[in-house]
Amino acid sequence: MDGNQTVTEHEHLKARLTSLTRDLMLIPSTESRPMERQRSFEFLRHHLDETPRLRIEMFERNGHQSLVARPEGCDAPEVLLCGHVDVIEHSEQDCYHSRVVDGRIYGPGSGDMKGQIAIMIELMRSLHRNNRGISVGLAITSDEERGGADGVQFLLDNVGLRCGIAIIPDGGSLADITLAEKGVVHAKLTQRGQEAHGARPWLGENAIERLLPRLIRLMNHFDQYWPDEPIQEQTNHWFPTCSITMIESENSTVNRIPSRASAVMDVRFPPPHRVESILKEITRVVSDDCVLESLMTAEPTDLSPDPLFSQVTGEETGQQVKMVRASGGSDGRFFRKHGIPVNLSRPLVGNLHAIDEWIDIASMVTYYHICHRYIERRLHSKATLNAK
Repeated sequence: MDGNQTVTEHEHLKARLTSLTRDLMLIPSTESRPMERQRSFEFLRHHLDETPRLRIEMFERNGHQSLVARPEGCDAPEVLLCGHVDVIEHSEQDCYHSRVVDGRIYGPGSGDMKGQIAIMIELMRSLHRNNRGISVGLAITSDEERGGADGVQFLLDNVGLRCGIAIIPDGGSLADITLAEKGVVHAKLTQRGQEAHGARPWLGENAIERLLPRLIRLMNHFDQYWPDEPIQEQTNHWFPTCSITMIESENSTVNRIPSRASAVMDVRFPPPHRVESILKEITRVVSDDCVLESLMTAEPTDLSPDPLFSQVTGEETGQQVKMVRASGGSDGRFFRKHGIPVNLSRPLVGNLHAIDEWIDIASMVTYYHICHRYIERRLHSKATLNAK
């Protein structure tokens, strides 16, 4: 292969990944738009249907669809590519589109994670066209942003999906491979009071005013974990945090003392903390005369990435690869419950969950080549071992 052919193939790949990403971003596949999530899957199936000897199955739980593509006759592929089509809600209804500026694709869902889905679709098409029956599968879900229970967890626990290793391009960075993730507790704290007219507060007991001191105590409690020096994402974020993300009451009028108020919190924590110990800690701080409801939980996760993936990443990027610990979570935790290791990294992305979210196009091409080379080398090594 001469240099001109290599450049041409590189540019074609770059153009395909850009076009596919931007087409996917036009579909506002949010939680409130089930028909748009379904349209995303129809779009993906159109790009996979002609891939030779590929079995494509659709699953559904609680209104959330999942797509699983595996080689014919193979229920547990050696490598499984895994991602999600759902994107977060934005108040601006007409924001689900894209623009390309200075080598980046900007817009909701570009980096989380429709750019990565484009990469995985192209990998599946290329690998299966050139290596019929290759032991590589794909799982795309539609509920990762709300916890993953109806997607990856359902596929693993109820459908029985298995693989040798999962590649999830939903964390880390191009040369940063995620080694471990914090645990998660999403919980709702509800405080009761006594309703009354707003002009006569002495006749009631304001649930909001009772709730606020408890939230302040909770925030002060978690502040003790913070280090004295500024937080650096790659070095010293490995401590418990608590973010109050929603506060509400049942009120719909201004002149009423509310009888109920609630707050939702997002707690992240590393070992040795566990879900049970964090819930006990929260209950102790806020006291037991209010109600703590657990919405979603996950224990801290050791992802156990393949050293070969790190080696290939270094070769393709020319950079020193770092093994990092993540403050966020991913669907990787569901694979680890079944003893399946996870490679978690991704192209260069930024401003995630913002309207000006972006993904770097050149790094998409690099990530494609990382995964392509890694898969070929892993499968070759497995074949060599099995032949001995």
